[in-house]
Amino acid sequence: MAELGRGLAIRPRSLRARVTIGAVVVVAVALALGAIAFRSALAHSLRADAENSAEIRVQALAEEVMRQGPEVITRLGDEAAQLVDADGTVLAQSEEAEGETLPRREDPTEVVVDDEPALVVSEDLDDGREILLAFSIEDDEQVSGAVGRLLLVAIPVLVALVAATVRFVVGRALAPVSRIRQEVDAIGADRLDRRVPEGGSGDEIARLAGTMNRMLARLDDSQQAQRRFVSDASHELRSPLATLRQHAELARSHPEVTSAEELSDVVLEEGRRMQAIVEAMLLLARLDEGAPRGAEPVDLDDLVIAEATRVRTTSPRILVDGSAIGAARVAGDARLLGQLIRNLVDNAVRHAAGRVALGVAEVDGTAVLTIDDDGAGIPEAEWERVFERFVRLDEARAREAGGSGLGLAIVRAIARAHDGQVHVEASPSGGARFVVTLPAAA
Repeated sequence: MAELGRGLAIRPRSLRARVTIGAVVVVAVALALGAIAFRSALAHSLRADAENSAEIRVQALAEEVMRQGPEVITRLGDEAAQLVDADGTVLAQSEEAEGETLPRREDPTEVVVDDEPALVVSEDLDDGREILLAFSIEDDEQVSGAVGRLLLVAIPVLVALVAATVRFVVGRALAPVSRIRQEVDAIGADRLDRRVPEGGSGDEIARLAGTMNRMLARLDDSQQAQRRFVSDASHELRSPLATLRQHAELARSHPEVTSAEELSDVVLEEGRRMQAIVEAMLLLARLDEGAPRGAEPVDLDDLVIAEATRVRTTSPRILVDGSAIGAARVAGDARLLGQLIRNLVDNAVRHAAGRVALGVAEVDGTAVLTIDDDGAGIPEAEWERVFERFVRLDEARAREAGGSGLGLAIVRAIARAHDGQVHVEASPSGGARFVVTLPAAA
């Protein structure tokens, strides 16, 4: 284990070094195996050629001996050959074969004659005699040795060339990564507007830089949204707190101007407003954090009918049209879905001239909820902005008209938490129509 730990400790930390070492090892092993295979194939080929040449030469020599007699053997100048009888007695031999004992074997045999490598081949004559010939293979050995020495020099040179090339290429390829790292290192929470260089190569590193820039843009947008949220929340909470403080100071300084009942009414009203803001902010925070939602079957039409009944009771001036409410079931959290519907219905009632229409339908596996009012409507340019937090478009949506500016933001957050969407469009009755789409339950 200690040796393994030391091995891991000396592992190169640089990706450039690791890639270079890996490439060098692979190329070196491949070249070494290739060199061994080539040397072996070359030696086998040279040996086969030598054996073939030796067989041809000994056959030619045998024919000459049969025609001219044993003197042919003795006249050989630079070849070692012997003529032997069936018992192995040497009948004639060349000068090069004097003092040598050539082996009598059926297969070619490698021996050393006069300090030179040779192949001994034999050829039987018709009268029982046999010719032994030592065929020199020194040239073949020299060729094989020269090739081996060349490979021993060439392989390290090629490996060094591969190492230098890989190191250079990888260094060039990783240079943008180093620049990206340095740039990201310099980006802090107060500098999220900075971006890393992308380049125009279109390769994986350029796409990585683009992805990182998009991530930085999302972080920047998220931070700005968080700052706006904190600023808006502070502003929203400051107003009721200021009202409470003013009335409390007035009651203390001039008790004759206000009564305890009036002060309690102000405290209760502003307390309810602060409680609504805080609860809405907590709900948004839970949804932003991906708080788990239920997955039980929920009858969307039952929730909408309940809201229609509530509005008819609490706001008799508003005509609630529920004729378009059909059956639709979704999977989710009944409490959150009820909050979504209530926020949309309260928003429609707040801005309706006298009529609100509610509709529920299931279309192609999607539950569709529509809520219309006949009020002043919402300009098309503001259809997306109304879902931002603490947004009130005009005096018709001012704080005095009710609401904290968080209701529609909560609607969108709940819809997204249920894998759905919400958007605004023009209502046939002249006001605004809010459309919520949710996956229908199986």
